[in-house]
Amino acid sequence: MSSTFIYLLLFLPLLITAEKCNKYDKRALLSIKAAFNNPYLLASWTSSSACCEWYGIQCDPGVPGNSDGSRVTSLFISTDSNVTGTIPPAIGDLPFLTTLGFHKFPNVTGNIPYSITRLTRLTFLFLTWNSLSGPIPSFLSQIPSLTDIYLAFNKFSGSIPPELAKLPFIQIFDFSRNRLTGSIPAEFGNFNKSYPPDLVLNHNSLSGDLPVSLGVPEWGKIDLSRNNFTGDASFLFGVGKSTRYIDLSRNEFAFDLSRVTFPVNLTILDLNHNKITGSIPAQINQLVDSPYFPVFNVSYNRLCGEIPAGPITATFGVDSYFHNKCLCGSPLPPCTSKQI
Repeated sequence: MSSTFIYLLLFLPLLITAEKCNKYDKRALLSIKAAFNNPYLLASWTSSSACCEWYGIQCDPGVPGNSDGSRVTSLFISTDSNVTGTIPPAIGDLPFLTTLGFHKFPNVTGNIPYSITRLTRLTFLFLTWNSLSGPIPSFLSQIPSLTDIYLAFNKFSGSIPPELAKLPFIQIFDFSRNRLTGSIPAEFGNFNKSYPPDLVLNHNSLSGDLPVSLGVPEWGKIDLSRNNFTGDASFLFGVGKSTRYIDLSRNEFAFDLSRVTFPVNLTILDLNHNKITGSIPAQINQLVDSPYFPVFNVSYNRLCGEIPAGPITATFGVDSYFHNKCLCGSPLPPCTSKQI
């Protein structure tokens, strides 16, 4: 048996495996590894192995029109303080990427590179629990395929780009726990009325009155908690809306709650630490489509009147109601004639 034949028997399987990985995708991934200073987390990323078998990588061998190896469709790596550097421009050299995730890399800094706009198939963007900074780039609006943008737990600053309202298929913006300022763009009221994205903006420094246009979409989830918003937010409510989650807590909102009707699908309502007046509408106990109501909190406001008796209000204790102007009734002390 010739030495050449023995070589082929031993190494042909490896060569076939290597051919499964597109060479251009491999080159881009190795550039990303180098930009992150070759961390041990990416030890499997070597030039001698197939990139489709590397940690955090998924490929699709059936990409239409592709005959040069499986294309990388998902890059999701997480949790290592030894990953350092910035997100390199090479990220844009993975043209078939649909999922991109860098999670819990506290020493990854800088901003999102413009080259990401070349990822015209990208749907899921997860850049969370890092130390990314600078403004949230408006050029993300140039990736119309995006459905989910998670940028939580970073150091992004500046205002929310109004251009993001142009994304036709977006399902969630999660910009929570950053350093954002300014208000919510009025353009965010232009989302499809029945299918707007979830809007998660908690733990920022956003401020000002909400644009009235935000009352048009029927938000599934809207979390504006722990900001500096002011004024009226009553237009976010409405019995005919399909909203299931409203958290406006720890702001400076001021409106009359007694004039509000609650969406029938509502299951989470947190209004604590605002300047909300009026009384609690009895309709809160008529949300029959929402038998499971895990969060209801109106504490630290300026509410008055008797807490309406019913299955939802009776579920919660004193902590959900205390520190109001003259709210009374179970589980608070009984009402007096002056309070009713």
